[in-house]
Amino acid sequence: MSERSPDAQRMRIRELLPYLHLGDFATGPLNSLTDVPGVKVNTQELFSDDGTVNTGVTSILPHETLSKEACYAGTFTFNGSGELTGAHMITDMGILYSPIILTGTLEIGAAHQGIFKHAIKASSSEKGEMGWLMLPMVGETCDGYLHDCTTFAVKPEHIITGLENATAERVREGNTGGGTGMVCHRFKGGTGSSSRIVPRGDSKESSKGYTIAALVQANHGKMKDLRIGGVPIGWLLEAEAAKDEARKADLERLARVKDRNDGSILVILATDAPLHPLQLQRIAKRATVGLARVGGHGHNISGDIFLAFSTGNSIPVDKDVFGPGCGPTPLTIQVIEDSTIDNLFDATADVTEEAIYNALCMAETMTGYQGRTVEALPLDRVKEIMDKFYHQV
Repeated sequence: MSERSPDAQRMRIRELLPYLHLGDFATGPLNSLTDVPGVKVNTQELFSDDGTVNTGVTSILPHETLSKEACYAGTFTFNGSGELTGAHMITDMGILYSPIILTGTLEIGAAHQGIFKHAIKASSSEKGEMGWLMLPMVGETCDGYLHDCTTFAVKPEHIITGLENATAERVREGNTGGGTGMVCHRFKGGTGSSSRIVPRGDSKESSKGYTIAALVQANHGKMKDLRIGGVPIGWLLEAEAAKDEARKADLERLARVKDRNDGSILVILATDAPLHPLQLQRIAKRATVGLARVGGHGHNISGDIFLAFSTGNSIPVDKDVFGPGCGPTPLTIQVIEDSTIDNLFDATADVTEEAIYNALCMAETMTGYQGRTVEALPLDRVKEIMDKFYHQV
């Protein structure tokens, strides 16, 4: 049976290290992707009694009316040894028509089918035809160290369930959703999230500002590269582990598999700031800054792929996409002035950094496929090291 160790109480990075500087902007009420109005998330975990299955699905709804309105979106690939299906359409058109599913590498097919089945169920015509043009947006990272990918455990029905049960509650973190079996910086990784509120430049009293938030599926990195607030936590912890022969052997085994077969991080960024596709592509690029702060270097076998979308404009879905055209028709939208976008760039780096920390801090030790164990980040030891070496300015 898969085992998830009763580690010392897990907590998010702000609870663990309240003095850690994580940027200049306040978090949203939940400090989660779901702080962006209209965005909903569901996480499902799948386990088996014999320990071979340790996987899951994260389902993200940009808004509830995708069959009627789409979102502007942009992507960026820091390193491309991974997959985000539907990205070509976003690169070419800058529009997101699909829900977003994050899962394991071999579950892409089931996720595709599940999205289509959900769409057909939600808005098919009397003839049984789907009511709009849509290519599924599915991202993957490989959970093959703790999960037997050849079981194809995720089914289309899991996708339908996830999309039907997505909520605006705080995203569950750690060993949850698509992050269930993931490994980050040689510790147990998984799902993490964070948000910021960026004040508007026009100082409208009725507005609390724009929200920007991240959700990560963290399955990347080497232990020696892990940094928290600039402190080389991973290097110090790796040196300590090397003195314990049993732990050293486990880490060497993990390193052999991870270095050869997988890595990767997916970052999903959402905002209610009215941004056009090129601006969202630029936002997606800034996730690289947050990733680098924590020690993600975009190694050769890593799929570091980022998607940003905005709910700030309503993009109507053309129901007659294959019918006769009516000629070019203007659409009135709002966009942020490029000269005022820097605070959103800064906040993007901050939410990405914190979301990775939260994935690590909330994940628990797991023993899974072939009896392999991946330890959780030792929070007590992290706090001791940070108390000693981190100096708040």
